[in-house]
Amino acid sequence: MDSVERLTGPTHEVGESPTWRARENALYWVDIPARKVHRLDAATGKLDAWTAPQMVACIAFDTHGELVAGLETGIFRLRLAPGGVAAATQLAAPVFPLPNMRFNDGRCDRQGRFWAGTMHMNMGGAHPVGNLYRYDARDGLTGPWQHGMLTQNGLAWSPKGDRMYLSDSHPKSRTIWSFAYDVATGVPTDRRVFVDMNQHPGRPDGAAVDIDGCYWTCANDAGLLLRFTPEGKLDRTIPLPVKKPSMCAFGGPRFDTLYVTSIRPKDAADLAGQPDAGAVFAVRPGIQGLPETEFGSMQ
Repeated sequence: MDSVERLTGPTHEVGESPTWRARENALYWVDIPARKVHRLDAATGKLDAWTAPQMVACIAFDTHGELVAGLETGIFRLRLAPGGVAAATQLAAPVFPLPNMRFNDGRCDRQGRFWAGTMHMNMGGAHPVGNLYRYDARDGLTGPWQHGMLTQNGLAWSPKGDRMYLSDSHPKSRTIWSFAYDVATGVPTDRRVFVDMNQHPGRPDGAAVDIDGCYWTCANDAGLLLRFTPEGKLDRTIPLPVKKPSMCAFGGPRFDTLYVTSIRPKDAADLAGQPDAGAVFAVRPGIQGLPETEFGSMQ
């Protein structure tokens, strides 16, 4: 049976972007509305947190130990300074088509280019104005590479980096796509439906790819981790003690732990039966993943 361990208290309104930092033996993640970057020392259990100047949605480490992050108004570099402050320097900013937009899901490809998508913050209004951007040191901000999304999510790459995945987790979309990905140029082409989540429980939120090339997605609203083979066939289902898992990432000394963030509903009725909602979990599925590539490390 798959092991699921709670690592933190149920305190995160929208936990996201778990990121394993191997050289520190530590897990980082964010709480978007709280503007927080969190850190857990895996050896001691010590927790630290830093406050950013805006909502911070996704993070990736660079080779200097600082973060490249998607915030409300653009791509920023975050320096986790003493005193619990995340000092921010803006690197790039897209032109948003509407007010009340922000970045959402993001991570680096296998070559160290940072990818992140945008979304409108009024999810109920269903504005299909989300775009996907790429940021790297050579070309700066480029894109949009994809457009017309409601709630962009699910970015991940195959072990060789030649296949990119992307999802739209909005209830009106619930789709995961795959792309052929040129590792030399960072250009995705040949978009295809990888999984129609209308045929499966939940909405396809954050994701990770394991060493076998299988795609793990957090099935938001269903309380599940789902694994799909490279052919798009569901072959693993892991129940979680929360309804809204938000993103997963491999980590640990052997990269055999899936760290999973979650969302804590504001409504008391929605919390019924899931007191751990908003916690971070460690899932041990018996399979290894791959380390995240640091920003700029292979360019």
